[in-house]
Amino acid sequence: MKYLIVGLGNIGDEYVGTRHNIGFRNVDAFAKAQGVEWQDKRYGAIAHCRVKNAELTLLKPSTYMNLSGQAVRYWMQQEKIPLENVLVIVDDLSLPVGKIRMRGNGSAGGHNGLKNIEQLLGTQTYARIKFGIGNDFHKGGQVDFVLGQFSDEDNKIIDEKVEYVGEMIKSFCLAGLDITMNQFNKK
Repeated sequence: MKYLIVGLGNIGDEYVGTRHNIGFRNVDAFAKAQGVEWQDKRYGAIAHCRVKNAELTLLKPSTYMNLSGQAVRYWMQQEKIPLENVLVIVDDLSLPVGKIRMRGNGSAGGHNGLKNIEQLLGTQTYARIKFGIGNDFHKGGQVDFVLGQFSDEDNKIIDEKVEYVGEMIKSFCLAGLDITMNQFNKK
């Protein structure tokens, strides 16, 4: 079975380590743990690995957040990966820092990356891991907040949770969405 694991973020040095790039941070850590290197390809950086009998294509879109759907759609077609084998990792303002929730569908919740994926795939029904980044900003400060850096304290929490997300990725590929949600959303 083939899977597409997508970490959402923005390319460029100015975005490294920002809250909005938590998807990149998670797939980077997963790729490192699997001992695979990234290659710059069309619409993003790609890495390939195996988890038992599952073939994974890891993707960090180079389209910037608002056009993430272009990369997702292209690599689904390129690798012939069905929608039910796609997993998107995304930052979420509605969850506290480090809180993680897996869902099999749902609205974009105001997230432009998810909106574009939904628009180009024509559905809200795809697996996603929502990674909490908190919402400690004043009215009108959302853009600066998501494009800002995590505090040292938050980074400690994030580092612990990134490994946890790696286990969720493996479970999604080996046991499926429902079992993974039941096992990991309880914790």
